Amino acid sequence: MKMTERKRVYLYFVVNFLYLMACNFAHPVTPTIIQQRGFGDYMFGVALAAMMLANFFFSPFWGKLVNFLSSRRVILICSLGYAAGQAMFFMANTEGTMVAARMFAGVFVGGVFTAFLTYLVNTSPDHQRSNYLTIAATIQTVGSAFGYFVGGMLGEINVSVAIIAQVVTLAGCGILFYFICEDDAASKIEEVRLKDLAREANPLVAFLDGKSILTPLLVTLLVVGALSGLGNSAFDQSFNYYLKAQLGLSSGYNGAIKAVIGFVCLAANSTLGLWLINKTDIRRSSIYVYLLCSVSMVGVVLFDAIVPFVAANVIYFGFFAISVPLTQSLVANMGKGKDSNLIMGYFNGLKSLGGIFGAFSAGLLYTINPKWPFILGLAAFAFATVVSAYHYYLSDHKVSVREATCHTDS
Repeated sequence: MKMTERKRVYLYFVVNFLYLMACNFAHPVTPTIIQQRGFGDYMFGVALAAMMLANFFFSPFWGKLVNFLSSRRVILICSLGYAAGQAMFFMANTEGTMVAARMFAGVFVGGVFTAFLTYLVNTSPDHQRSNYLTIAATIQTVGSAFGYFVGGMLGEINVSVAIIAQVVTLAGCGILFYFICEDDAASKIEEVRLKDLAREANPLVAFLDGKSILTPLLVTLLVVGALSGLGNSAFDQSFNYYLKAQLGLSSGYNGAIKAVIGFVCLAANSTLGLWLINKTDIRRSSIYVYLLCSVSMVGVVLFDAIVPFVAANVIYFGFFAISVPLTQSLVANMGKGKDSNLIMGYFNGLKSLGGIFGAFSAGLLYTINPKWPFILGLAAFAFATVVSAYHYYLSDHKVSVREATCHTDS
């Protein structure tokens, strides 16, 4: 019996939620793993930066391969690879092997999240695309938060329980995605010559092939994505480690706080986020959302007491959750047609590039002063606000010029 489109979409988002939860099972126990093995405090940032570096290089590559393999095959391959990488991460007993394991996992993480975006862009009706992307962004934020909670609770039993649950769930969800998703490949793999496939499989070629699509409007959006990735990576990773190292909270408390953040993000995106996308000019709305992210970060930097510090963090995460679908929708609207997969790969890759610098810098800055990574995040979102405003200026100016030209021609 053929699956209806409505049921397919429902099952896709359910499994997507489980997958994103599993992605975060390891995060609340990572500080414990690092401390138990006697690694330096900087390792929480360095290991994540290694993962994001591989993500950055391979995201456009997976975006290109979606054309031949389909999103569902890429998700299956990369889910199994990501699961293997996390098992390697847990077994690492030196700093070098931990970094190598994170980098291995990053190769496949880039494929999963690129394919998530390309599948929605390729298969959703035009009038539903923005709503689907908003749902996906909400699920990513809320699923991640509840994943922290579950991982934290599992970590209270034993660190290994959280990692084993993650590996099994990632692999299982990858298999489910393969059977739920429809085939969105633009070309059949049998019709592609081995020489052409080898060329497409080169990550550097995938980046170079995108030069023709890099218009000023798209570049500004990619820069906004990179800056928000930088700011959130520096902020999020430091927040998790700060709770453990500075405030002395266990992985269970860490997970519980993330669960509260998940509820806030769900409420924010289900109400204000959807309203902004459906009722406002999201080019302008995104400017104010990034500005509010910056303002809330000021409170994080200034407060030391646990209650106002955590409260300021919760407010920040709420506004950041709203910013994600706004930017994704703007990029997706520019990525229609044959270049959509490559554009979404670029977006995911550049966001990861920002995350590389954010995570690596956060790890180093934390050793100097625990609050410095938060200051870096504040600066990144302040710049994102400025670049977002410049994007609005460029797009508005382009529309004005086009209207003036049409008026003159008539």
